[in-house]
Order: sequence, then structure tokens, then C-alpha cells
Amino acid sequence: MHSSRRLLLSVAIAFMGSGAVWAIRPVEAAPLAAGFAHGDITPKVTKEKPVWIAGYGQNRPATGVHDPLFCRVVVLDDGNHKFALASVDLIGLQYPAVLKIRAQLPEFDYVLVASTHNHEGPDVIGIWGPSAFRSGVDPEYVEFVIARVVETIRQAARKTRPVRAAFGTSTDETMLRDSRLPNVVDGVLRVIYFTTLGTEEAAGILVQWNCHPEALGPENQELTADFPFATVTALEKRYTCPVVYFTGAVGGLMTTPKTIKNPGGPDLHEGNFEYAETYGRAVARLTQKGIDQAEPVSLSPLAVAARPILLPLANPLYQAGRTIGVMTREAFVWQGDSEKVGPPATSTTPLDELAIKTEVACVQLGQVRVAAIPGEVYPELVYGKFQDPADPGADFPDAPLEPAVMNVPERKRTLLFGMANDEVGYIIPKRQWDQMPPFAYGREKSQYGEISSCGPETAPILMKAWRRQVQALQGERPPDP
Repeated sequence: MHSSRRLLLSVAIAFMGSGAVWAIRPVEAAPLAAGFAHGDITPKVTKEKPVWIAGYGQNRPATGVHDPLFCRVVVLDDGNHKFALASVDLIGLQYPAVLKIRAQLPEFDYVLVASTHNHEGPDVIGIWGPSAFRSGVDPEYVEFVIARVVETIRQAARKTRPVRAAFGTSTDETMLRDSRLPNVVDGVLRVIYFTTLGTEEAAGILVQWNCHPEALGPENQELTADFPFATVTALEKRYTCPVVYFTGAVGGLMTTPKTIKNPGGPDLHEGNFEYAETYGRAVARLTQKGIDQAEPVSLSPLAVAARPILLPLANPLYQAGRTIGVMTREAFVWQGDSEKVGPPATSTTPLDELAIKTEVACVQLGQVRVAAIPGEVYPELVYGKFQDPADPGADFPDAPLEPAVMNVPERKRTLLFGMANDEVGYIIPKRQWDQMPPFAYGREKSQYGEISSCGPETAPILMKAWRRQVQALQGERPPDP
């Protein structure tokens, strides 16, 4: 790496530690080069060392492996900057692990590691162990994942070659189900199709779809990447090139339909491998439609604006998880400002003063923008499709509306990566927050969602941070937070 690039990166890292914006501005770039690679991150399943499956409830030990879990990577190099975009078949690799990955890759200007939010892989957060009082995380496995992601990124970097790119979308809202009122889905699949420069040869595919990988349901005890495995397999067979799959807006809860059409027979019901494979192939067909409609785009120059921020940890279950040692992630003292990182929390820090550090980023790939949001974004926050007025039974019906992801220039060329660099849980529009009676929609109890969120300020903080990263990348002076 040139000394100027090394200096830029060192300054950026210093800024990140202090809470300032990490901004790599676009400069004149050479033709883009891209490289792809994948690495197996499947844990060993033995009786002596149980693998606790993440998602749903506790005490779900894996009994075997149905299909492997992978880290999939695309490395992009515009001659001035080098970025890595990685996706792992996990429930949500935590921000501290991502920082460890970056620390081993100083030759890269930016590394993004997102999770597919797979509900059929190992627990890497802690809350799905043998009981509510014991963590399900195997620290050795997390270190293995870190090492394998680093290795896979370096493999992809060695395979870079000049490419052209095309960006496309296709839409099918019938392939999604929102299990929480109001019913809002993001039925847009987004895809970048890479070809080797000077040829029509497929070089790789980056696909982003908005659905929980939970087609197998809570009864399954075999490790699997769920339907994305079938999606990637079908696309690799069709185009004979590598595929990287990212998950987008899945808050709400965005999940698979209860039944889907089976081209070869009767309708299939969720909860088994035949259903997962059939749904995955349907996502592959939707991807093919997006590729068929794709238009050429320039993915250089590369630029990024990223900021570490604090989220107050208002969820009492998360607070209790820290107290009993189920969740061991470092916490900080919340001082009322999301952009001011306070001192590390101690055993005497009051529970209502706890916060976690995470990151929001805007990644610019030439004419394509990537929103990197560290959790499960509600689709309302994608397009600004808020219920207006809010249901009067909600806790904060008059709360200001959050900035939406797509309410920026060139929104048709914006990818959304959820669980990007972290998994902080549900990102719920504050107007929908509903924990206290009377409950919204005349319900006798609250809908599912708040129990898996850091708190009601999560969406306002994260979406304001997203807007500020867009402005920082455009060279604008962001408004005061």
C-alpha cells in the first residue's frame, strides 16, 4: 500500500476511536477490479462440544450439518482504494469481532462484514444457549470465524481482475410476509452483475434480498444456511460464477410466506428443507429477472463515510443478560449523546446508563450507494412508508419521523445491507413502539419486536446517523445531531 494510503487509514482509525467520522472521499480512479472468494465457516458438531443454534428459543443443540455455512466476499479495487464486502451465514456477527477482522487487514481502506441473519447457524451473540442463564457462544468458534473471514478476504484480493458492472432490480411482494402490523414490506431485490472486462463472461454476482432466513423454523436441529444456500447454489449453476448474498430490511418481521407454489407439485408449507430449497430457488429466479433488467453502472471511484456511535441499552432483558454473563459484549456509559463515546461501563454502572458501540456507514461504489445499517431495519424506514397518523395506542404516536434510507439522491441505485458490521436487534420506527397499554390496533398485548430491540431511541439514532454519513460523503456539513 502506498504511504499516502497508509497514512489516510491510520488517521481514519484514530478518528474512529474518538468517535469522529471516517471519511474516504472519492478521487479519480482507474477501471474497477473485483475479486470473489468463499470460505467454509461450518462448526464441528460433536457430543462433547454442543453447537447451540441461534434464533427462536434456547436449548436447540445441533445434531448435524445439512449444508455448509460460508463467508462470501467480494473485493473491489479502483486503483486508489480497496474495499472488502463480506457476508457470513450467521445470526449476527458482533461489532467487536468485525473490529478484530479489520485490525488484521491494514492493506484495506474499508472492510464491511454483514450477516445473513441465519436462524439455523451457531449462536454468536449469547442468548440462545442451553438455558436463559447460560451463553450459547463458543469463543473459539468466533475466533475461527474471524480468522476465516480474514483469510477469505485475502483470497478474494488475490483474484481481482478488471470488470464491468450492471445494476438491476426486480420486485415481488408476494414472496414476503409481514407478521407485525402495519403490513409494510420491501419487495425489491437488488443485484449487481459483474462481467470480465472486454468479454461477456460472468465474473460474479452480488444480490440483496429482504427476508429472514428462517424457512426451517424452530424444530430444525441441523446446521444450514437456510434458503440463501439454495439461492446461491442455483445462481452459481446458472451463471457459473461466484455469488455473494446479503440480507436487507427484515424488521417487522419480514419472513417467508406460510405456503409457496411448488412448480413440480402441490403447494409447500414452511418448516422443512423442501420448502427452504424451493423458496431459495424462487429468490434465484427473481435475481435472474433483476440481471435481465440490469443497466450498466460505474462502481468507481470508491468512497466511504462511517461513524461509530452509541446506542442506549434500554431493553431490561439485555441489561439482565449482561448482569448474569449471558451477553459479554463491552458496554459504555451513556451520556445522552450518541456521538460521544463515554468511558467503559463497570459493575457499578447503573443499568439505565448502559450503552453499546456500533457503526453506521455509507459506502459509495461509483454510481451505487450502500446503506450499511447494523441491525434489522423495518421496511417503513427504507422508503418512509410510515403509518400517518400513528395508531393512538402506540407509546410515542407523535414522535418525529426518522429519515428514510432511500430518501437520498439516486435512491434507485441504493443497496441496503442489514446486520452490517453488527446486529443490534430490531430497528423499530419510534411511532410504532408499543410496550405499554393500551396497545395499538386494539390488541390485548404488544406485538413481537420490542423484546428484541435495544430501545425506542434505536431507530432515531441510527437513521439520523445514516443521513449524516450521506452528507459527510457528499462534502456537506451535517446538521447538529
